[in-house]
Amino acid sequence: MIRHGSLRLRLFILILTPLVLLAILLGYWRYTVAKQTAQELFDDSLLSAGLAISRDVAVSEGDALSPTTRGLIRDASGGEIFYHVTGPGGIYVTGYAYPPASVTPSGKDVYQPQFFEAVYRDEPVRVLKMTERVTLGNLVGDATVTAWQRIADRNAFANELSIRAAILMGILLATLAFVVWFGVARGLRPLLDIQDAIDLRSPDDLSKIKRPVPVEVHGIVRTLNRLFGQVEHSINAHQVFISEAAHQLRNPAAAVQSMAEALRDAKTDEDRDKRIAELVSAAKNSATVAEQLLSLERLRQPTHHDQMEKIDFRLVVEEACAEMGVRILAKGIDFEVTMPDSTIMVSGDQVFLTEAIKNLLDNAVKHGGAELSRISVALCCDGEHVNLTVADDGTGLSPEQSEAAFSRFSQLEYSDGSGLGLSIVSAVAERHRGTVAINKVEKGASITLELPLVL
Repeated sequence: MIRHGSLRLRLFILILTPLVLLAILLGYWRYTVAKQTAQELFDDSLLSAGLAISRDVAVSEGDALSPTTRGLIRDASGGEIFYHVTGPGGIYVTGYAYPPASVTPSGKDVYQPQFFEAVYRDEPVRVLKMTERVTLGNLVGDATVTAWQRIADRNAFANELSIRAAILMGILLATLAFVVWFGVARGLRPLLDIQDAIDLRSPDDLSKIKRPVPVEVHGIVRTLNRLFGQVEHSINAHQVFISEAAHQLRNPAAAVQSMAEALRDAKTDEDRDKRIAELVSAAKNSATVAEQLLSLERLRQPTHHDQMEKIDFRLVVEEACAEMGVRILAKGIDFEVTMPDSTIMVSGDQVFLTEAIKNLLDNAVKHGGAELSRISVALCCDGEHVNLTVADDGTGLSPEQSEAAFSRFSQLEYSDGSGLGLSIVSAVAERHRGTVAINKVEKGASITLELPLVL
């Protein structure tokens, strides 16, 4: 038995895998959004600090920053803020001595705040540069405020937001995995209930499963019930076949035993020779019945494609007719075979097809009666099928007698046959996806075996 792992585990993986992938995508998106949000928030904070510094420089005429502005610079959420202020004519006013350098694009409004990235003391920083018209004492001119922050401080803030979101999603995924794992187990409970119900059955109990199950399991239960029905039918048919076979073999065996006892008690050579002939005939009949029973049992086995081969049906008919023709002609019966010269290809088992043809001919001989004088075999094609018709001018057989004629161990009238010949023919036809039928004729019997051609 091939194992494919736990169904519970497979469902768990199928459900959780897309959710984990979605969580990864959402995490990446959340990190990107956090960085963008931090950039906007810190740029606004940097701009607020720059405006406050510019105001204080103008108010104090470059002397000092107010405590409020210093507190804003010190407590900025984006980390430490550095600044540099120059007055009219580029005179240094306050702040750090050497600000990050920038190049102002030509044509750009110098009074428009500018944000850019630069390197300050070997660290990447985000810089704000803004210029305003101010009056410092008796000087009137442009004052430039440059403020900057370390980008690492901003990234740390963005990472903290992302980590918090990741922890939240991890908790949600862990909770969902827990719910899915035990939820799938509960959802699969009906399958385990069916298993328990089947385990409690005895080997002889093949009745239908009537336990209520979810809609998704209806197909499985329906298939199991159909399989149980097929197995039960097969077992019953096999038991009936064994019973009938035992009954049919009992008579030939008893006849052989009786002939052997009669041979032992024979008084004269003439009587002994007569008993020997009867014993040989009884042994042949017993062997024929046994062979036919074995053929029926083999035909009951399922058909495998590798047992079928592409064969010329015309050669099969020739072989069977050549073997049976000797026996038919020896009885003084005319025997005629008509078939086309071209090949007739069919897919089948040559042994079974040969046996079916021989049984059709043997049936004509055994059941033709005293009026039988002629047997004919005709082979023809209609484009998609090949038809083999065996006809005789004997006692006769009508389509209304088909059910009895093709049943096992059934005979329309007493003969030395076993009642298995036409049953074997019917089984061979079914195995080869063909049909066998009794034709309506004015005199005698006519049976046609139809098989599909291999085109």
